[in-house]
Amino acid sequence: MMRLASILYSLISTALAGTAVIAVLTAGMVSLNAILVAAVAGFVVAAPVSWMVARRLYDEEA
Repeated sequence: MMRLASILYSLISTALAGTAVIAVLTAGMVSLNAILVAAVAGFVVAAPVSWMVARRLYDEEA
């Protein structure tokens, strides 16, 4: 399951980080610090999300 979670993390983290950066830019916060914080937050939030998605996929297979 760890391998599936790793593959999912690579996809989910880029999507969440990109969404967070777009949200920050739309809010008018165009400083480098705000953009980096949003990107890092997206990458951090993606870890438990990818683990939950992988677990749900494994549970549905069985």
